[in-house]
Amino acid sequence: MSEELNNEGNKKSQPLAASNEAALLGAECGTHTDISTNTSQTNVSQMKSSSAPSESNKWRCELCTYENFPLSRKCTMCRTPKPSLGEDIFKLQDGASALPTQDICGAEAVAERLKPLRISSPQGQAGASAVAKWSCPTCTYENWPRSLKCAMCGAPPPHGHVTVTRHHAGPVEGGGTAAEDSARRKRRHADWIWLQACLGVVEGDAHCVEAYLSSGGDPARALTPQEVALLNRASAFDAGHTLVHLAIRFQRQEILSTLLSRISGGGPGLKRSPSYVAPDLATAIRRHIAGCIRQKKGNFPCRYINEFCTFSLPAEIEELPGAIQEQLFSELLDRDAQHTLEGEPPLSRWGGPRLLALWNRSAGDCLPDAVCQAAYGVFDRRNVLRAALADSLQNAHRAFYTRWAAAERLQAAQLHYAPEEPQLRAEWARLVAAAARPGTALHQLHVFVLAHVMRRPIVVYGVDVVNSFRGEALGYARFQGIYLPLLWEPEFCSKSPLCLGYTRGHFSALVSVEPYSQRDHYICREPADEPEDVTYLPLTDADGKLLPVHFLTVDELAAEEALVRRWTGARGGGAAGGAGGALVVEQRLHARPLLQAQMLEEWLNHYRRLAQQTRAPFPPRLQTEFSSDADTDDE
Repeated sequence: MSEELNNEGNKKSQPLAASNEAALLGAECGTHTDISTNTSQTNVSQMKSSSAPSESNKWRCELCTYENFPLSRKCTMCRTPKPSLGEDIFKLQDGASALPTQDICGAEAVAERLKPLRISSPQGQAGASAVAKWSCPTCTYENWPRSLKCAMCGAPPPHGHVTVTRHHAGPVEGGGTAAEDSARRKRRHADWIWLQACLGVVEGDAHCVEAYLSSGGDPARALTPQEVALLNRASAFDAGHTLVHLAIRFQRQEILSTLLSRISGGGPGLKRSPSYVAPDLATAIRRHIAGCIRQKKGNFPCRYINEFCTFSLPAEIEELPGAIQEQLFSELLDRDAQHTLEGEPPLSRWGGPRLLALWNRSAGDCLPDAVCQAAYGVFDRRNVLRAALADSLQNAHRAFYTRWAAAERLQAAQLHYAPEEPQLRAEWARLVAAAARPGTALHQLHVFVLAHVMRRPIVVYGVDVVNSFRGEALGYARFQGIYLPLLWEPEFCSKSPLCLGYTRGHFSALVSVEPYSQRDHYICREPADEPEDVTYLPLTDADGKLLPVHFLTVDELAAEEALVRRWTGARGGGAAGGAGGALVVEQRLHARPLLQAQMLEEWLNHYRRLAQQTRAPFPPRLQTEFSSDADTDDE
């Protein structure tokens, strides 16, 4: 029995000896060593009392006041050398008793272990913690004085920082000339914003993408292998991918719409709309629109405008010289959208009148801007229509949600899928929140709600597939179609629709040139004076098929065309202007309001003056005075 106990004691003493040796080795190297948890509390206390140095024998660092083990040659925290007291650093002494003087860890081994932790400093300098690091102006990372750029983001040192070269040949200010340093700083700052935009697409942060585009960044820029390695997320980034590819890959629809609108922004050159030429009158028109907003009482408390107005271009444009007309249309229209809508097959003109796509802002407010232009000829810069849209979704959410959820379930059923109610509620909350945030891209639901705000149908001619700047198909676009104010009574609404175009993830107002030309047509006319002029809009595609009618119930889909005729007064074409008897609707050009007439008069006078200058003996070069980049909120 005693022999078995002795053997058991020997087995227990072996791990204790190993732990004791490990603790001592850790003390020599200036580190703490954990003791195995398999030992008992009694053995641990015995080992600490017998082998661990006393707390009173630790030496305090003169620089950082950290208390180090006696055998530590340098401070564990700041690497400041231990004050020389003449003791043997390879023996542990406590003044009363000492451990055996055997060489636990030789001097060469200790020096080798400490070599990676050494920091060489000039003679007479303080430790590493006393070195004055420079803070990165971009990411605030603290860098070593010799660093020529930030170790975290690659940004240059702040202006005025003196960098010491590695060869100590003398200080170098900024690493080069002032011009080179400025160019290098701008390039690195742009690269940092570019990488942040890539991360923003992956994480769904649109602000990073907007910051990159606002700084003049190219939305078609592609990731390089070096940038992919720097981002260090192989599952998310690939060399050659652009922000558009990332937005498609991670299904960032709002960011995708913004990128596509920036890639092709309406053609080259500056843009001049009537609201830029006459900003005071445009501001007065916006105040007038705000004063026309009402809210219906009852079970459907939706916002609405208490008047009907349709914008059209004046016929006097045709009186201008051909060169001036070309300049006018170049500064007014969205040439890229016009080319897309009039391509093969045409999307907005099948034997009827030509519809012109007005240039529009490329931010996420293009939908309310386009609706406001189609009705009043000005942008929705005060977010009047957007606020009415958001309030309507909040106050009349029950009626709108019922229609929207039914349409979502119907579309999902065609794909053999049934969405759950929590999923629909979450998507609905996202759409409602998007309506209340200016600059956020909008969706089909918002077009449907705006049809109720305007109390009239909205017809959208658009592409079926959204393509990238390279011509690659990005996905299906389902905006094209007819949006009817189905939640109002038909007698409360107008049958004359507003017309929009949808291309490259962007909305444009489609307007026509007035078919009449008379001397006093700018002045508001009384309805009894003469009949309203009419433009006929097709409600079918180039193949004669009825455009999609959005947000219908299952019962309404069975009588789709009859419902369209009831709400729009549509009829067969032929003599009415349609092609091949296609279904068309009359867009009535109401009497022009006085403010709108004055704005168009000032706008036309600008081009009339240019026409007079070109007829002079030495015509001056045409100049562009107004620009879309110079407008203010007051405009």
